[in-house]
Amino acid sequence: MLLFCQKYPKWWFDWNFNLAGFAARVTVYITLLSDVYPSTDEEQYVHLQLPYPNAKEDLNRWLPLVKWFLAIPHYIVLAVLSIIVIIVVIISWFAILFTGRIPKNFFEFIAGVFRWHLRVAGYALLLTTDQYPPFRLVE
Repeated sequence: MLLFCQKYPKWWFDWNFNLAGFAARVTVYITLLSDVYPSTDEEQYVHLQLPYPNAKEDLNRWLPLVKWFLAIPHYIVLAVLSIIVIIVVIISWFAILFTGRIPKNFFEFIAGVFRWHLRVAGYALLLTTDQYPPFRLVE
């Protein structure tokens, strides 16, 4: 649709946005950032901000063909960081077990990696922006 018609249908955006929101709630729950069971239809505690793009003005019609390729450096760094996140989540589980809370720096690291994942997904998979995502944990 973006390549040939230069359109980003609202229903497609809504589907992607809601799916990304649900995946975000599940990921936050699995990584121990929240103990609230993820809802399938309510926003709950995870708030995604993904503006609906004007495909004709905001998006390059040919860039969707190569965005996945341009995001490869992000995928490599995020793969390494994801392995570290798994280790941090395991350590966090023990910290929660003994102290009742997750250490703040662990929480911020996991959330930062997760935000980075979402920025790359918005760029390369959801195709909602042409702005290349930064290589950093904080926005």
